[in-house]
Amino acid sequence: MSTPPVSEGEVRTALHQVIDPELRRPIDELGMLQSVMVDGARVAVRVLLTIAGCPLRGTIEGDVRAALAGVRGVEDIVVELDVMSPQQRQELRERLRPERGIPFSRPGSLTKVYAVASGKGGVGKSSVTVNLACELASRGLRVGIVDADVHGFSVPGLLGASGTPTQVDDMILPPVAHGVKVISIGMFVKGNRPVAWRGPMLHRALEQFLGDVFFGDLDVLFLDLPPGTGDVAISVSQLLPNAELLVVTTPQAAAAEVAERAGSVSAQTGQKVAGVIENMSGLTLPDGTVMEIFGSGGGQRVAARLTEVLGAPVEVLGQVPLDVALREGGDAGLPIVLGRPDSPAATVLRSIADRLAARPRGLAGRSLGVAPAL
Repeated sequence: MSTPPVSEGEVRTALHQVIDPELRRPIDELGMLQSVMVDGARVAVRVLLTIAGCPLRGTIEGDVRAALAGVRGVEDIVVELDVMSPQQRQELRERLRPERGIPFSRPGSLTKVYAVASGKGGVGKSSVTVNLACELASRGLRVGIVDADVHGFSVPGLLGASGTPTQVDDMILPPVAHGVKVISIGMFVKGNRPVAWRGPMLHRALEQFLGDVFFGDLDVLFLDLPPGTGDVAISVSQLLPNAELLVVTTPQAAAAEVAERAGSVSAQTGQKVAGVIENMSGLTLPDGTVMEIFGSGGGQRVAARLTEVLGAPVEVLGQVPLDVALREGGDAGLPIVLGRPDSPAATVLRSIADRLAARPRGLAGRSLGVAPAL
C-alpha cells in the first residue's frame, strides 16, 4: 500500500506547533514562516528570523525540522533561514504591540502585579521573588520578573539566566529562564561593573523595562524592588498604581521596624499590601529543635502594624525557614522550589504561591464591551 502524498496543509499544521522561544507564539502567527514548498516527499520551508544575530536560530531550526519529521511521508527536509526586512519587523511590532506605553497599567490589563519590597537589604527579598515566580511558572502560569533593583541587581544569577535580551529595533525580547521571562540591568552591563545612576535615570530605566520589553500576556508580573522607600518605589507607584506590595522581613525587631516603613508607603501611594513574608524565620537543627537566630515574631509585628496603619487586614503569607538548600539553589541558578521542592523552605514558598495563585486576575472595574441590543 503506497504512502499518501504529503499535503501542504499537513505541513502547515505541523509548523503551527513551532513556538518562537522568545515571543512564545507560533512562528506562522508572527509572520516568520515565509514560504512552504512540497515536492513529493521533499519539503522546503523558508523561515524569517527577527534579526540577523538571533541567538536562538539553532533552536528554531531544530524545532522546525522536528515538526516536519513528524509529518507522515516526509523524507527530505530543507530549512532556509533568512532575516526580516525593516518593514516586516515593523509589521511584527505592530502585531505584537499595537499600542505604545506600559501594558500593565492599562485599565484592561488582567496581569497581577506584585512589587516585592523590603525595608533593608539582606532579608532575602530577591530569593523570595525568584522562587515564587518559578513556582507559579511551573504550574503553567505566564510569569515575568522585572529586576528593579538597578544598583543591586541579582535576579539573573539567582535564576541562572545567562542569555542576553534580543532587540528588535525599539522592542526588547526578554530571556526566559525556568519558564519565567526576566529583564534586568545586569543583562546590559559587562562583567560586574557597578551602575551609578541617580533618580531620573532610575525612573527611565524602569519605564523602559515596563514599556519597551515585550513580555506578552502575563498572568503574574513580579518586580524585585531595591530596599527602602526611595526613587524606584515611588516610580513603581506612579507607573503601576495597581501593583500590590509583598513585604519581606526577617523576624528581627530592627528589620521588622524598617519593613513596616516599606509597607506603610502604600498609605501615601494608594497601593494595596498583598501580605507579609517572614524570611529566615528559624533554623532546624539535626536534633529537630529550631534555633531562632534572628529572633521571632517580626513578620506578625509588621502585619499587625500595617493593618493598623492602612485600616485593612494584612496577613503573614508564610514564614520561610533558614535552609542551606535555599542558598545553594540561588548560587547554582536553580531555585529551591525546582531543585529541592520537598525541602522545608520550598514547602513554605510553595504554600505562599498557593495563596497568590488563588487570587484570580480580577475583572472588577473593567469594561467587558457589552452593549444593549437595539
